[in-house]
Amino acid sequence: MNPPNAVKPERKRYAYEWYVVLICMLAYVFSFIDRQVLALMIEPIKRDLHLTDTQFSLLHGFAFSLFYAVMGMPLAYLADRFARPRIIAGGIALWSLATAACGTSQSFAHMFVARMSVGVGEAALSPGTYSMLADLFPKSKLGRAVGIYSLGSFIGGGIAFLVGGYVIALLKHATVFTLPVLGDVRAWQITFFIVGLPGLLIALVFKLTVHDPARKGLAQDGTGHVKRVSMGDSLRFLASHRKTFFCHYLGFSFYAMALYCLMSWTPAFYMRRFGLSPVEAGYTLGTVMLVANTAGVFCGGWYSDWLLRRGRADAPMRAACIGAAFMFVPAIAFAQTTSLNASLAWLVAAMFFASFPLPTSATAMQMLAPNQIRAQVSALFLLVSNLIGLGLGTTVVALITDKVFGSPLAVGHSMTAVNALATSLAAVLLLFGCRHFSASLEREERHSRVSAETAEAPEAPETPETPETPETPEATLPRATQAAQ
Repeated sequence: MNPPNAVKPERKRYAYEWYVVLICMLAYVFSFIDRQVLALMIEPIKRDLHLTDTQFSLLHGFAFSLFYAVMGMPLAYLADRFARPRIIAGGIALWSLATAACGTSQSFAHMFVARMSVGVGEAALSPGTYSMLADLFPKSKLGRAVGIYSLGSFIGGGIAFLVGGYVIALLKHATVFTLPVLGDVRAWQITFFIVGLPGLLIALVFKLTVHDPARKGLAQDGTGHVKRVSMGDSLRFLASHRKTFFCHYLGFSFYAMALYCLMSWTPAFYMRRFGLSPVEAGYTLGTVMLVANTAGVFCGGWYSDWLLRRGRADAPMRAACIGAAFMFVPAIAFAQTTSLNASLAWLVAAMFFASFPLPTSATAMQMLAPNQIRAQVSALFLLVSNLIGLGLGTTVVALITDKVFGSPLAVGHSMTAVNALATSLAAVLLLFGCRHFSASLEREERHSRVSAETAEAPEAPETPETPETPETPEATLPRATQAAQ
């Protein structure tokens, strides 16, 4: 029983920590606006640049995801060793300028290079952010923090559709505008300027207000000292937990394939199947994303934390597995119904469960990996998930539409095939991953305890030297002489 005058310890309010979460989320919002606004303007861009569905999918998916993935590892390596806010702020500035550069594109090649640069800049954001959040919050709050950060992706995606639709509606009566230096530009090009350039202000605020937190959970060597970790050590860590990371990386990557399939091709689907204009598609899908996807991210993070508080060590993997299983039916049904309202209702359910794993995928990696390699582990995951999810997922839909069905109107059937396969593989892999993830966590915690005990153990006192016994005369004689005696 506490004495009556005992002072209760003050609970930490985490005010600055939540500010960091919000500014990182705002950066994520802008990153997804810049990433997704292209999808809404598919028809005018295809018309003006003379593109096929496959070429457009390469711009939207492959050009971005390839360099987002390839540059993720070197940028993460820097984030594990240097000030993370500087690296993130530089990335924000780069992708903002690259998005504006998309508005100057006059050809497929020009747009491809600009989209590559967007990918390079955005590769700096998530690995560094995940690493910082793991240092700012305890495990019991990490899922919620990552979940709020992850909201930025769907807030940004929703705003991209809403802003894109608004700008198209605002400028629909004029097809060509004359700007200083740039000359004649079209409405879709101005949209890129409007959504890209404000990101420079976010980069400046981030650089001035966010400080690199002290690193926690640093790997230690056998003497208890902080260990310097190389890229080879990172690969050995992944290999030592290969079953866990195989299920995690591929399970969440196939989940991402279904998500990006929906985000990339639903505007085209509703415009082609139900005759929605780009403005109507933008307003409708923007609202769906802002409501359904943000709710899914919040519920996914909350459910993972709830399972964790109840002793489920595999909480992040289990929550994602459940989300993938529940996504299967609505992800197929929305594209097969003939009613617009029924299709949108199914889409809301599909988008809700599609966003379930965003906070849990990052939480699982931060829980398992030592501090020095957290950004690298995250970057490798983003490499795999973006190549499979964004790069392969969006392109396969276009290839099936162009090569198998041979009609743009069949894009719904292509999405059905991809979503059915992707959600099934995701659910199975994540289910198997639950057991492996729990075993990996137990092994790492045991290793940390042993390292801590080794570091804290007092050194054994030195044994005092025994004084030498004076040698007897016989002892000084040669052995042969002693034997003769």
